[in-house]
Amino acid sequence: MLDLKLLANAGMFQLGWIACVLGGNSLWLLLPAGVLLVNGLWISARWTEVRLIICVCLLGTLVDSLLLNAGVFEFRQEGILIPFWLMLLWALLATTLNHCLAWTARPAWRAVLLGAVGGPLSYYAGQRLGAVQFGFGLWPTLVLLAVLWAGLFPALQWLAGKQTVQLPLQE
Repeated sequence: MLDLKLLANAGMFQLGWIACVLGGNSLWLLLPAGVLLVNGLWISARWTEVRLIICVCLLGTLVDSLLLNAGVFEFRQEGILIPFWLMLLWALLATTLNHCLAWTARPAWRAVLLGAVGGPLSYYAGQRLGAVQFGFGLWPTLVLLAVLWAGLFPALQWLAGKQTVQLPLQE
């Protein structure tokens, strides 16, 4: 039987992804902010989810900012940190780890495979939509991202699994 919350979680992530990538740092970001709010109120009203979102957002910002400063990524705006819309996209990804993407946590090869394929495909789609350019060219960047995400996504799932204490937000 299909779980409505899992389906909603996946759909809201996709909606937020599109708004971030196409809207950039604009009022379109109200849509992914709304997704985070709905996720927090309906999908998973738990403090551990908030903590996970913060951790994943910080880790993702660090990883992508390192890639930016290494010349792998190029964005329209200058800076040493990735654009805010991409930070928000990391927060959206965190909302899926214990929900619609929970099936990738075990066995670990699922997270490795999804990371190696899905990570680069997401950046490729963003590149095709004009949100990012690849400083090293298409194929070298995709191969680098595949290797990186093959390790990163299992690490994100491990981090999500460490969030074991489930305290409701309404105490």
